[in-house]
Amino acid sequence: MNPLAAAKPLDEAARAAALARQAQLTKPPGSLGRLETLATTLAAMQGRTLPRIQQPWISIFAADHGVAAEGVSAFPQSVTQQMLANFVGGGAAISVLAREAGATLEVIDVGTLAPSPVAGVIQAQVACCTANFCQQPAMSAAQAHAALDAGAAACARAQAGGADLFIGGEMGIANTTAAAALACALLGLPGAALAGAGTGVDVAGVARKAALIDRALALHGLASVPSDPLQALCAVGGFEIGALAGAYLAAAQAGVPVLVDGFICSAAALLAVRLNPGARDWMLFAHASAESGHAAVLRALDAQPLLALDMRLGEASGAAAAIPLLRLACALHAGMATFAEAGVANNG
Repeated sequence: MNPLAAAKPLDEAARAAALARQAQLTKPPGSLGRLETLATTLAAMQGRTLPRIQQPWISIFAADHGVAAEGVSAFPQSVTQQMLANFVGGGAAISVLAREAGATLEVIDVGTLAPSPVAGVIQAQVACCTANFCQQPAMSAAQAHAALDAGAAACARAQAGGADLFIGGEMGIANTTAAAALACALLGLPGAALAGAGTGVDVAGVARKAALIDRALALHGLASVPSDPLQALCAVGGFEIGALAGAYLAAAQAGVPVLVDGFICSAAALLAVRLNPGARDWMLFAHASAESGHAAVLRALDAQPLLALDMRLGEASGAAAAIPLLRLACALHAGMATFAEAGVANNG
């Protein structure tokens, strides 16, 4: 894919028509708050006065991380493969949420240590694992572009499947460390600013993560000032993070609305926006993660999340939980009567 290709322009005529409809609905102006904004934003994204969410699509990207060797996770890397089987077997949180939302769910292996393919998982491996970024770059430039391409391919499948909303998710032991390191590089922040508990490490474990992030940033010349996005991905990123960014970029170029999940997905969104600022127009943000670094990444993206449920599971679970809210916004926008239809006086 070409990450620098222009994003599709939003349909401002559709937004204007949606705003005009909102002004005629039987309620005081602005009284439904962000539900109104969601409807009009989706109208601009979908190019229709009455937007709808009928075909949500969820792509989960999985990869393993060489930095796991530094003891940054409470779980072994074997859990990555086990969770892939759980995803496709229907037992994971995202499996349940996708069923309830009527969403298509696909799982893509872009770089796990799995000794054999998991049945039902799409194989798009860039490599079996990133390198330990405390010792060398996590990936080569060619691998970074392959990860972006894997994400773009998922978006193409979503578009071919008629998706009207794209959600990306991730799975990979140690990927909160990679996401924090990447975001630190992109924002010019030290490790302590974004390192968090991840899978549940204790205070000492968080401090260890922060220190090794600082060590990696210094090793790769990424400390103190915002870094070149692709250089940062190559140095400290993950294959699934690159794939997420590629999917977000492809969605913006194709005109498919994106609902961004939590901390790791937001780090990928930050990468996508730093590569191509026009991608930001196509992003909605699902929830405020309990992962400590998420708030800083959201601020950098000028993002206001829809939910605050103290979630930090990943897997696109927070984004899937927000699908009903988007549907309610669309239903209110389309289903409420206008003042004229209801015979109600409008003094606005």
